[in-house]
Amino acid sequence: MSTGTKPDTHAMVVVHRAFRREFERLPDLIDRVREGDTKRAAVLAEHLSDLVAALHHHHQAEDDLIWPLLLERATLQTDLVRRMEAQHAALGVELDRIERLAPVWGRTASRVEGADLAATVRDASAILRQHLAEEEDEILPVIAEHLTVEEWGEVGERGANGIQDKRKRLLFLGAILEQASPDEQREFLSELPPPVRGLWKVVGRRSYYNYTRRIRKG
Repeated sequence: MSTGTKPDTHAMVVVHRAFRREFERLPDLIDRVREGDTKRAAVLAEHLSDLVAALHHHHQAEDDLIWPLLLERATLQTDLVRRMEAQHAALGVELDRIERLAPVWGRTASRVEGADLAATVRDASAILRQHLAEEEDEILPVIAEHLTVEEWGEVGERGANGIQDKRKRLLFLGAILEQASPDEQREFLSELPPPVRGLWKVVGRRSYYNYTRRIRKG
């Protein structure tokens, strides 16, 4: 959503909460899985893999659509933008490792492999917390000054189309809305196509509630 001639970047803060929350929760959930409980491990491994894929997509949109424009236009902020790029790269190393470890652990539920995966998620979460805080405090105001409403809208459109599976798209919408205030929920939903809003009201809320109960139990 945007007001006047400047983009309103607050929706990015709402999205960030979902990533921050899930990466912080997952290591403890992984640690609590019993040795050999492959059914439980498979559930968490899939959830983690979906989360990593969504974060990769989120960052790729920034790499493609935001950083090049800021490097061209916000010349006094070059060091800041380069730091954002470096944080993406550092986080990408940890996410790639998670992508290798999660499916293996999901099949074996090995205690040793689970501990390795949980430690890697904690490392990723630490980088992510720093990155999101700096992005929200320092980069979003720069974006508001140097990107057009149309350019910012393209970033949002890329994000909305990142998950092809319709069920998983609704689940990620639920993750975004979970910690949103009523006003933030209304604003975020208002930007979605009417059919998506209808699906969320009819089946999305209940599906997300059931999904989170399944993920967070134990």
